[in-house]
Amino acid sequence: MSKPSKCPIAGGYEAIESKRIGGAIGTPPMNADWWPGQLPIELLHSQSAKANPLGDNFDYPAAFASIDIDVVKKDIAELLITSQDFWPADYGNYGPQMIRMAWHSAGSYRVFDGRGGSAQGLQRFAPLYSWEDNGNIDKSIRLLQPIKLKYGENISWADLIILTGNVALEQMGFKTFGFGGGRIDCYEADDASYWGPETVMATQDKRWLGEPGTKEYDLENPLAASRQSLIYVHPEGPFGNMDPLSSAQEIRITFGRMGMNDAETVALIAGGHAFGKSHGGSPKSFLGPEPSAAPIENQALGWLNSNGSGKAQFTTTNGIEGAWTSNPTRWDHEYLKNLFAFDWEQCESVAGGKSWRPKEGAASDLIPDAHVEGLRHPPMMMTTDIALIKDPAYLEVCKKFFETPALLDDAFAKAWYKLIHRDMGPKNRLLGKDVPSEELIWQDPIPELNHDLISEADINALKTKILETGHSVSALVSTAWGSASTFRKTDLRGGANGARIRLEPMINWEVNNPKQLKSVLASLEEIQQGFNSADSGAKRVSVADLVVLSGCAAIEKAALSAGVKINVPFVPGRMDALKEQTDEHNISFLEPYADGFRNFTKGKYAVDTERMLIDRAHLLDLSAPEMTALVGGLRVLDTNFDGSKHGVFTTVPGALSNDFFVNLLDINTKWAPIDEDNETFEGKDTKTGELKWTATRNDLVFGSNLQLRAVCEVYGSSTGNTRFITAFVSAWHKVMMLDRFELENELYRS
Repeated sequence: MSKPSKCPIAGGYEAIESKRIGGAIGTPPMNADWWPGQLPIELLHSQSAKANPLGDNFDYPAAFASIDIDVVKKDIAELLITSQDFWPADYGNYGPQMIRMAWHSAGSYRVFDGRGGSAQGLQRFAPLYSWEDNGNIDKSIRLLQPIKLKYGENISWADLIILTGNVALEQMGFKTFGFGGGRIDCYEADDASYWGPETVMATQDKRWLGEPGTKEYDLENPLAASRQSLIYVHPEGPFGNMDPLSSAQEIRITFGRMGMNDAETVALIAGGHAFGKSHGGSPKSFLGPEPSAAPIENQALGWLNSNGSGKAQFTTTNGIEGAWTSNPTRWDHEYLKNLFAFDWEQCESVAGGKSWRPKEGAASDLIPDAHVEGLRHPPMMMTTDIALIKDPAYLEVCKKFFETPALLDDAFAKAWYKLIHRDMGPKNRLLGKDVPSEELIWQDPIPELNHDLISEADINALKTKILETGHSVSALVSTAWGSASTFRKTDLRGGANGARIRLEPMINWEVNNPKQLKSVLASLEEIQQGFNSADSGAKRVSVADLVVLSGCAAIEKAALSAGVKINVPFVPGRMDALKEQTDEHNISFLEPYADGFRNFTKGKYAVDTERMLIDRAHLLDLSAPEMTALVGGLRVLDTNFDGSKHGVFTTVPGALSNDFFVNLLDINTKWAPIDEDNETFEGKDTKTGELKWTATRNDLVFGSNLQLRAVCEVYGSSTGNTRFITAFVSAWHKVMMLDRFELENELYRS
């Protein structure tokens, strides 16, 4: 045929030759192609239940409990030493490459928004599956497939990947700190996470601020990796410049953004590099495309190497060739010994990877070849390794670990445990008998419930006392929202439980209106003292519960003011975290840069204000209708952080009505920006020119975005007031309950 046939599927688009990859057919343009500036509302509905073959009611904790974890670990241990023809094991043991797989799965975590990490098995999907830094991890995952198929739904890929890393460490002689299961698999790619501004893989020119070596040098928030498609830093140094001090600066920034201090950083590098080798045995020109670009016959395997056997001694991953120690499949402290023992010079592999070897041919036969018997090599160090003895602070840590190896054992065990559990939330979410009894401060511990719960009669009496304090509906709702809305579904941190809103640093965050907040908290603490000192038996009430209850009482009052009597659900049982259980630095990462629900923006950012609202809603696991109801309700309840009237489209502030939607949709209002940044607006009557309202982008987006406008039309109709109030209360209760893991909320199910 001289012309391609019309495509037989809906749309009738033709194959586009310029887009063909391995015979793939071109795709028609989507809305985002026509209008790339459109607000990505679809992110709020990503990881759809429709994509999950296990169904809505699958109970993973029960499934995980049904297996004998010791038998699973035995199966993994046997697999590690059973070399497969399709991908031979280095030194006869897959342990080192499985540690790398687990490390890279967990290491994508970042503290500023809690995204990344191991908790969903995201490593199995684009873009992570095809990142340069994850080269050949597709082979590690494929090697694990028989075990996954054996145990099926009873162990998630996310748990299996991390457990395999732990088993590998133990099999090679290292004592780990523990393991907790409970990671729930995703079944579609992560489209909600922002991985950087670059449009080309393996570049870094757009994400850094300032100049290397200066105090101003830093990464764009919320990013944590130094380059697009890397987990941490380039092993050759920034831009491949082989400068150890510049590399040290980037290491400190990137590991810090993954929640690690200097000692933890050194422990992870020294511990991880005690095992295995780096691969640069063949020129990169022989490598095929990454998995996401590979032809269909490759069956989701990428980087296939056409040189020699394409594996074993020909394996090329990052291009650097060599091992750090003489026994790469056993735990020892030789890494630091070698690092200090030699003077190092630069060298280059056949793949073009730049690294370091001992000067003057020293130790040239120290390291056995991974595949060719009798062949030996000098030890290898990357620029990121040399950085540890060139940076003064890292050097001191290295010396301490070198002089007292037991300190490294302990530090690596705890840092590895933190790495692989950092995005798992509090300790009570972890499953299995290998969960350590010790609760670490980065897990945001909260005291266990040690008293009887308050009754319905107590709840009603406490509501009355709260309203009698004279605090406004706005103040009470703002306090409850400020406490609960710190929650992030990405790493399951934050939330109302613990009442950390009464502690530093949260109590003085600008977004929380500190003066108002402290006044409300003082009243609630007085109510708590009165209740707990009264003759109430074993019953007690926490400030955490009172904060949430105050919001419930205020919303009920506000709904009644609008003519609707409604009960806002309240479930007691929260406890108050102690100051010594609170790491202020760790908690500081929960501070929002923007909270569109309270019309708050901390500064000026390159990203649109309304895009940050969507991001915030995503962290709170809200759908588009839930987000819309909450914003509309919080506006008429007058909860802007600074008391401004932006978006307060009502003549009765403090009454829970659908006025926000009614007035937003009024066709007799004409809007115009009043600042050069197009951040604030005035709405005037189209006939008289009289000023009616002011607004921000967080407000007007609900009228400009067609999907959000459609929701607003439901809530703003003549029949929509009760529906809106019901939706607001439901979404409010959801946010208040997001961190109640002990009640097995919906976030803990597939």
